[in-house]
Amino acid sequence: MSRILIVGGARAGKSNYALRCAEDAMSEEGISGVERVFVATAQRSDAEMSARIDRHRSERDVSWRTVEEPLDICDVIVEECGGKSVVVVDCLTLWLNNLMLHDRDVNAEVERLASCISEVDGDLIIVSNELGLGLVPDTALGRVYRDAHGVMNRVVAEKCDRVVLMVAGLPMVIKVE
Repeated sequence: MSRILIVGGARAGKSNYALRCAEDAMSEEGISGVERVFVATAQRSDAEMSARIDRHRSERDVSWRTVEEPLDICDVIVEECGGKSVVVVDCLTLWLNNLMLHDRDVNAEVERLASCISEVDGDLIIVSNELGLGLVPDTALGRVYRDAHGVMNRVVAEKCDRVVLMVAGLPMVIKVE
């Protein structure tokens, strides 16, 4: 059982690395009959986002089952994570965006996710962007989002056994327990 957070910039290779980690976890443990579950938080809001979703989906072979859940990822994690499954959640950045757009209590949802991560029994791999290394947003909403995102990543990283920072397609392990 492992809980991994993969963070990094846009197009840094986070999703591909998450899929490789899932494959490696199954082969290392010698598990057969493992169900691979991909929890997608993106929504088809326009043609460009639809193309991104389709591209990501094409990177997974038919052995992956996709669950599209833009808001209630904790429910899906609890239901899917355990025993003979490996769950990849991609990504928290869009999940946070969805929460804010639907006027959800972000702090409560992040705390709920932290509890969920601690309680599940199984392999869980979570993908999130690292936004705090860039420019300070020029709007108040942008700064609120960036700050909430930083807190979310910190809370999730605390609950994970391993945290990996992706830079230019290269994984740098920054936490191992």
